[in-house]
Amino acid sequence: MLCTSGAVFAQDAPQAAEAGPTDEIVVTAQKRSENLQDVPIAITAMGTEKLEQLQVTDFDDYARYLPSVSFQTLGPGASNVYFRGVASGENANHSASQPSVGTYLDEQPITTIQGALDIHIYDIARVEALAGPQGTLYGSSSQAGTIRIITNKPDTSGFYGAFDAEVNTVAHGGEGYIAEGFVNVPVSPNIAARFVGWYKKDAGYIDNIPGTLHFPTSGVSMNNAPYVEKDYNDVETYGGRAALKIDLDDNWTITPQVMGQKQKSHGIFGQESGLGKLQVQQYNPEHFNDRWWQAAMTIEGKIGSWDVTYAGAYLNRRVSGSSDYSEYAYFYDALAGYGAYFVDNNGNPVNPNQYIQSDDRFTKQSHELRFNSPADKRVRFVGGFFYQRQTHNIEQNYIVDNIADDITVPGTASNIWLTKQLRVDRDYAAFGEITADVTDKLSATLGTRIYKYDNSLVGFFGYASAYGGTGVRQCFGPPVVAGSPCTNLDKRTKDTDFLHKLNLTYKFTPDLMVYATHSRGYRPGGINRRGTLPPYQADFIDNWELGFKTSWADNRFRLNGAIYQLDWTDIQLSFLGANGLTEIRSAGDARIRGAELDAFLRVSSQLTFSAGASYNDAKIVRDFCESAVNFKTCVPVDSNPVLAPSGTRLPITAKFKGNILARYEFPLGDMKGHFQASAVYEGRRTTDLRLTERRLIGALPAYTTADMSLGVNGAHWSAEVFVRNLFDKNGALGRTIQCGENICGDPEGKTAIGPKIYTIVAQPRTIGLKIGTKF
Repeated sequence: MLCTSGAVFAQDAPQAAEAGPTDEIVVTAQKRSENLQDVPIAITAMGTEKLEQLQVTDFDDYARYLPSVSFQTLGPGASNVYFRGVASGENANHSASQPSVGTYLDEQPITTIQGALDIHIYDIARVEALAGPQGTLYGSSSQAGTIRIITNKPDTSGFYGAFDAEVNTVAHGGEGYIAEGFVNVPVSPNIAARFVGWYKKDAGYIDNIPGTLHFPTSGVSMNNAPYVEKDYNDVETYGGRAALKIDLDDNWTITPQVMGQKQKSHGIFGQESGLGKLQVQQYNPEHFNDRWWQAAMTIEGKIGSWDVTYAGAYLNRRVSGSSDYSEYAYFYDALAGYGAYFVDNNGNPVNPNQYIQSDDRFTKQSHELRFNSPADKRVRFVGGFFYQRQTHNIEQNYIVDNIADDITVPGTASNIWLTKQLRVDRDYAAFGEITADVTDKLSATLGTRIYKYDNSLVGFFGYASAYGGTGVRQCFGPPVVAGSPCTNLDKRTKDTDFLHKLNLTYKFTPDLMVYATHSRGYRPGGINRRGTLPPYQADFIDNWELGFKTSWADNRFRLNGAIYQLDWTDIQLSFLGANGLTEIRSAGDARIRGAELDAFLRVSSQLTFSAGASYNDAKIVRDFCESAVNFKTCVPVDSNPVLAPSGTRLPITAKFKGNILARYEFPLGDMKGHFQASAVYEGRRTTDLRLTERRLIGALPAYTTADMSLGVNGAHWSAEVFVRNLFDKNGALGRTIQCGENICGDPEGKTAIGPKIYTIVAQPRTIGLKIGTKF
């Protein structure tokens, strides 16, 4: 869409997303401003104009157009992103591994322990996707890649702004709305402010249909009549951003910024196996309230000829909600007779229906002090110091109403299970990269990062003392975390190590560059919340990459590509173990071989094409056994079966993903019109590394979605009609299950309702109208 909102008016070079008729893109991936074609990294960058043309409003929207990126999602604010096939099927539990992909908002990391913030995309200068390990400059959680969201900054050149409104309708669902705007206000010749706000209502399209659940042990039946609703997975999002830019003198600038967002979602975003398309049967309330705010400060200046940058931020996030857990209760009753334990104080059976009430609180502070030598010298340096501390106060109440006091977790009203823990992850680092121009055509880069992680988990998890061996019976001390009855887990793990990066870049001409890179990334180790299991250790990726970047015909045609091999060692694999508890252990090693290609062609001033594609052949290289704590000691015997033999494909990522976009612009009197069409193809994906669980859950089929738009742009206004998912494809984005696959997957077909698998699907065909004005 050629929309006026967020257009680049008068901005500094680092913020310019798309500059002039040559279609050059400036990025800051290497912590300094550079033309994308001069950066020896595989980068996909989308500027303000491109983001608007692709109808991008959130993470899922732009991730579709990043060929090297795959993701799985449970809904808004619950997406996990992966680069180049680096995925083992993580379930993103609160006590599990950190993400393998780092996400940044400007200079500050915003990757919380359970994933990144789902930021509404508006008035954004660009999104940069850096494929491959970025360990030296970005550290932990940039093991496989990094995504950077760069906001448009305040501008002293003048007063201007924009406002946009959208209305849309979703096939099989309801109606949605968006209102968003920004204003740039110069306060004085050296001070400017920028204010941005948005409201978005996403229509629901999943129906909760009538159903009855019969628990065989007690004979209790229940229906979901109070929660039957059509289109019940609607989402409401609103937020804002305020930034101030103060030029103290010609060399020093201070940019404080505060940003916040609240997102309320209802229902779930998957369709249930055994029912019709876009249908589920849920028996308890389901909703989430995700609200967060971040205060950040960036100070930029010079000491002599060197650039100095300090970037600090404090993030506060709270996610509270309710989830249905009735199927967990049903399957454990039907297959193991657990319903017999759920009685009241008189010994009479109660409804064993379970539901979850959760309240997760996150904080994250980060500080980076960075130094850059002059960019025009033959030897260039960037480096500095980094510190971050993030906490997760975990509260998960698993409730069965009216149960007896002796099976109720002490201090709760009717909890059969409680998780009340405090997780703290700490990172310290010194980093640097030095680049030398060996000749006028050849340059070499050597980088390193010395890091220390120190991670802990303390608190309580489990049952009351009268029910099960996990819980109060394992307590060894009084409560440490407020709200817990006692403490049965208090562990800490730490390590110090270093990463390295080597790069050679050769420029045959200013428009033809090749590069070779060996880089390393890591994820820190952590604590298994089942206290009998040892902490899990860090895992690492070594990247061997050959790439090229070419420009032709005054940059009217660009063709960039890379081939690579990733060696992933000591893979952190998370899965549901006994009692549905997430366990993390080493699944050994994997090898990923792949290639990426990105092309842009401006046929004329009116017609452009762009395309991107990736291929990933991702496999483990040793047998993975059931009970080996360390994969390398796996000795398969009858009591230790092979869960995944060497050569098993890694889950989540398709072997092939690609996209293509065509845009035609034409004069329309004093205005300009446009027509745009795009398509995204996602190949078949598996859902688990372990073969039995993979068979029970099933694969995610390949699918293709197509989008189209037609619009007109005047001097001060714009209008556009669009359709997303034109052919209404029911594309599978992910799959989930309420308990272990060997239980809720009903592998032997012993239950009356059969296995229950939830497939998260792409939003159905959406038709909309957007109008905008600028001033």
